[in-house]
Amino acid sequence: MLKTTQQFPHSSRRNTLPAWGWVHGFILVQFACQLLLLFPQFGVLRVPMRIASFAISLLLLVLLPGDGPRHPATWPAIGVLVIMAVSFCFHPFMNSFMAGAAQCGMYAAILGPLFWVTRLKITPNGFKWLIFLLWGFHTLSAIFGVLQVYFPGQYQPFLSTAIQNSTFGGDQLLITLANGEQTYRPMGLTDTPGGAASAGFYALLLGVGIALQQKKTILRVACIFSSGIGLFCIYLSQVRSVLVMAGVCLLCLAVLLAKKGEFGRMTAIIGGGSALFMATFAWAVAKGGESTVARFSSLFAERADAVYYQSRGHFLEDTFNFLLPQYPLGAGLGRWGQINGYFGDLHNPLSYPLWAEIQWTGWLYDGGLPLIIAYVLALLLACQTAWKIAMNRQLKDLNLWGGLMFAYNIGALALTFNYPLFISQGGMEFWLLNTALFVAAYNEWMQDNQRARRIRA
Repeated sequence: MLKTTQQFPHSSRRNTLPAWGWVHGFILVQFACQLLLLFPQFGVLRVPMRIASFAISLLLLVLLPGDGPRHPATWPAIGVLVIMAVSFCFHPFMNSFMAGAAQCGMYAAILGPLFWVTRLKITPNGFKWLIFLLWGFHTLSAIFGVLQVYFPGQYQPFLSTAIQNSTFGGDQLLITLANGEQTYRPMGLTDTPGGAASAGFYALLLGVGIALQQKKTILRVACIFSSGIGLFCIYLSQVRSVLVMAGVCLLCLAVLLAKKGEFGRMTAIIGGGSALFMATFAWAVAKGGESTVARFSSLFAERADAVYYQSRGHFLEDTFNFLLPQYPLGAGLGRWGQINGYFGDLHNPLSYPLWAEIQWTGWLYDGGLPLIIAYVLALLLACQTAWKIAMNRQLKDLNLWGGLMFAYNIGALALTFNYPLFISQGGMEFWLLNTALFVAAYNEWMQDNQRARRIRA
């Protein structure tokens, strides 16, 4: 219930930094970097801009002074970084010095918010505005995704140079609308076809969370609107994993609300969510045509485990049955993903490029079984922390945000079986949101204790 000093360790020094400006500024800079890539003038700066998104987290890790409460996932996260450092120093099959250093830096940047966000005095109100900021941006991105479908070519941003120069994808990046016209999958405010699916997920999940908490009718209507267009983008982007993740998150949130005895909110989630999924699907089919029906009906063509195995399950099976015996301590850093593409030595005969379709394969390549154990433990502790905040009624409005973050965490954990989330900007946002929630709950808990002591005195 997060009531003990062990669960909320006392900070050795009170922080004098601004209440919540740094974490909000960090998110705004991430959005700015993403938006600049939409313009052709900045296309040649794609790699530096991508690096900047992660480098800022490293800079804040080094430059922000002070200390704060320790998130329960901190120690396994330190374990992850130690494993990466050992692999960098001693693994004989690291691809190149630059690729290995970049891989270590990527992990440090993604986990960085676990360390530097705790140095900030984030209030519950500050966390609420962080949620609103994310919700607003992703809703705007989802709106652009809808416009790109209704007005093909008119609202389409500059396409990623990496996709333009790639021979992979082709027709897979396009959808055929009900009127027979072809267009790119909705991109939203990204430079990647289908990128609007991620914005749609945030618009849906955060919209539902805000609607459950806020009492203003106009805000609730806006949240329902954003949830609807978010789902529409997911359907038209035809990214099945994001749709499944959204369903898992809402189901987890409903279960948590039932556990707390909040049956009114639980009914709103189940009833309203089901109606929203069906109504939005009808809208998506009316615009997207048979291709949308065929894409998502395949989810129910066979048993869930059979569908997953055909799509991604065989990658998971290969990871543990074939790759784990071959690379129990990792395959060497810098051998897969964008790090290998940007910094790797593609002609190194002892460290040729590897392919990772799911996060578990990536963890295995980077640090073997020890890295898998350490990272999964960190994720489970993040889930446990969010659950405790959600179940702590003394934390007032934060317990609903805790429930939302618990649902989001379960969805993110599920996504590791489909996509390497924790080697991307989405992984960094995961740790930033979880740590910001923890710090806000810690500060609220400390404030309540101080008030109680004053009353007793």
